[in-house]
Amino acid sequence: MTIFKRIIDREIPAEILFEDEQCLAFRDINGQAPTHVLIIPKKEIPSLDDSTDDDAPLLGHLLCVARKLAVQLQLTDGYRTVINCGRNGGQSVNHLHIHLLGGRPLSWPPG
Repeated sequence: MTIFKRIIDREIPAEILFEDEQCLAFRDINGQAPTHVLIIPKKEIPSLDDSTDDDAPLLGHLLCVARKLAVQLQLTDGYRTVINCGRNGGQSVNHLHIHLLGGRPLSWPPG
Protein backbone atom coordinates (compact mmCIF):
# COMPACT_ATOMS: atom_id res chain seq x y z
CA MET A 1 0.00 0.00 0.00
CA THR A 2 1.44 3.39 -0.98
CA ILE A 3 1.57 6.48 1.19
CA PHE A 4 -1.01 8.07 -1.12
CA LYS A 5 -3.47 5.23 -0.58
CA ARG A 6 -2.95 5.67 3.16
CA ILE A 7 -3.77 9.39 2.77
CA ILE A 8 -6.91 8.53 0.78
CA ASP A 9 -7.91 6.10 3.55
CA ARG A 10 -7.17 8.78 6.19
CA GLU A 11 -4.51 6.64 7.86
CA ILE A 12 -2.00 9.47 7.36
CA PRO A 13 -3.02 13.12 7.84
CA ALA A 14 -2.68 15.61 5.00
CA GLU A 15 -3.72 19.19 4.33
CA ILE A 16 -6.50 18.34 1.88
CA LEU A 17 -7.48 21.16 -0.46
CA PHE A 18 -9.94 19.29 -2.67
CA GLU A 19 -11.75 15.98 -2.72
CA ASP A 20 -14.46 14.42 -4.81
CA GLU A 21 -15.43 10.86 -5.73
CA GLN A 22 -12.55 10.56 -8.21
CA CYS A 23 -9.58 12.30 -6.65
CA LEU A 24 -7.91 14.02 -3.75
CA ALA A 25 -5.59 17.04 -3.70
CA PHE A 26 -3.33 17.98 -0.82
CA ARG A 27 -0.24 20.05 -0.05
CA ASP A 28 3.11 18.33 -0.58
CA ILE A 29 4.94 18.15 2.75
CA ASN A 30 8.25 18.50 0.88
CA GLY A 31 7.18 21.38 -1.34
CA GLN A 32 9.49 22.57 -4.10
CA ALA A 33 7.68 25.90 -4.53
CA PRO A 34 5.59 28.18 -2.30
CA THR A 35 2.55 26.35 -3.68
CA HIS A 36 3.08 22.63 -4.23
CA VAL A 37 -0.05 20.48 -4.39
CA LEU A 38 -0.37 16.82 -5.29
CA ILE A 39 -3.48 15.69 -7.15
CA ILE A 40 -4.05 11.94 -6.99
CA PRO A 41 -6.75 9.67 -8.36
CA LYS A 42 -8.54 7.51 -5.83
CA LYS A 43 -8.21 4.69 -8.34
CA GLU A 44 -4.86 3.04 -7.76
CA ILE A 45 -2.89 3.50 -10.97
CA PRO A 46 0.86 3.02 -10.35
CA SER A 47 2.04 5.43 -13.08
CA LEU A 48 0.97 7.13 -16.27
CA ASP A 49 2.42 4.11 -18.12
CA ASP A 50 -0.12 1.92 -16.33
CA SER A 51 -3.13 4.01 -17.34
CA THR A 52 -5.35 2.86 -20.18
CA ASP A 53 -7.54 4.58 -22.72
CA ASP A 54 -10.44 3.82 -20.37
CA ASP A 55 -8.76 6.13 -17.83
CA ALA A 56 -8.96 9.13 -20.20
CA PRO A 57 -11.95 10.73 -18.42
CA LEU A 58 -10.19 10.39 -15.06
CA LEU A 59 -6.93 11.81 -16.41
CA GLY A 60 -8.79 14.77 -17.89
CA HIS A 61 -10.60 15.30 -14.60
CA LEU A 62 -7.27 15.46 -12.75
CA LEU A 63 -6.09 18.25 -15.07
CA CYS A 64 -9.37 20.14 -14.63
CA VAL A 65 -8.92 19.91 -10.86
CA ALA A 66 -5.38 21.28 -11.25
CA ARG A 67 -6.75 24.25 -13.21
CA LYS A 68 -9.46 24.93 -10.62
CA LEU A 69 -6.96 24.72 -7.77
CA ALA A 70 -4.64 27.15 -9.58
CA VAL A 71 -7.50 29.66 -9.62
CA GLN A 72 -8.43 28.94 -5.99
CA LEU A 73 -4.79 29.33 -4.90
CA GLN A 74 -4.46 32.56 -6.90
CA LEU A 75 -1.60 31.38 -9.10
CA THR A 76 -2.34 34.28 -11.44
CA ASP A 77 1.27 34.69 -12.61
CA GLY A 78 1.43 31.10 -13.83
CA TYR A 79 1.99 27.59 -12.62
CA ARG A 80 3.38 24.25 -13.72
CA THR A 81 1.85 20.79 -13.76
CA VAL A 82 4.17 17.79 -13.71
CA ILE A 83 3.61 14.04 -13.96
CA ASN A 84 6.74 12.06 -13.20
CA CYS A 85 6.81 8.59 -14.69
CA GLY A 86 9.25 5.88 -13.66
CA ARG A 87 12.50 6.04 -11.73
CA ASN A 88 14.42 8.08 -14.30
CA GLY A 89 11.43 10.40 -14.62
CA GLY A 90 11.65 11.19 -10.92
CA GLN A 91 8.61 9.23 -9.75
CA SER A 92 9.08 8.34 -6.07
CA VAL A 93 5.59 7.03 -5.19
CA ASN A 94 4.02 4.29 -7.29
CA HIS A 95 0.63 5.98 -7.47
CA LEU A 96 -0.09 8.31 -10.38
CA HIS A 97 -0.05 11.94 -9.28
CA ILE A 98 0.11 15.44 -10.71
CA HIS A 99 2.27 18.09 -9.11
CA LEU A 100 0.82 21.61 -9.21
CA LEU A 101 3.61 24.12 -8.55
CA GLY A 102 3.51 27.90 -8.41
CA GLY A 103 4.12 31.01 -6.38
CA ARG A 104 7.60 31.72 -7.81
CA PRO A 105 9.31 31.78 -11.21
CA LEU A 106 9.94 28.20 -12.35
CA SER A 107 13.08 27.77 -14.44
CA TRP A 108 13.45 25.59 -17.51
CA PRO A 109 14.71 23.01 -18.03
CA PRO A 110 13.84 21.45 -14.67
CA GLY A 111 16.12 19.01 -12.81
